[in-house]
Amino acid sequence: MNGLGMYGIMVVIAGIVFWSRRRAMYRPIQGSGIKILLPMFYILIGFYAYSNLQIHLKIWEIGVASLIGVLLALPLIWTTNYEIRQDGQIYAQKNKTFFIALITVVAIRIVARQYISGLDPASLAMLFLIVAFSYVAPWRIVSFVKFRKVKQSQALGEVEILNKV
Repeated sequence: MNGLGMYGIMVVIAGIVFWSRRRAMYRPIQGSGIKILLPMFYILIGFYAYSNLQIHLKIWEIGVASLIGVLLALPLIWTTNYEIRQDGQIYAQKNKTFFIALITVVAIRIVARQYISGLDPASLAMLFLIVAFSYVAPWRIVSFVKFRKVKQSQALGEVEILNKV
């Protein structure tokens, strides 16, 4: 796949994340929050797609890609929070900083793609898939834990209200 196609895919994925995140700010999160973890499994499908290709990556390259991904996850983790609103439902907190952090992550990935050379396209794609998984997985796991804490506080609040009645 040429570079323009990869940029197009990155823009589409970023657009989907923006749309779903914006939607979560105005629509309550239903159920147990398992849907928060789904993007990690979507990326795992990408690993399967590259499993049949000849990819020549060194352990240190995989380690550096993973470390960069974890570092990129930090601003997303810090800017993702949940709240119980007046209707008693759980929503993602409105936070413009999250969108700035997401745009920064996408921009860093685009700039990095321009400067990394010497790798075949499949290995480069696998490196960027590792980076993506390394920031999506911690971000989504921590987001799920944050959601579960808010959900538990919501359940405790309902129990306290029932005990008062």
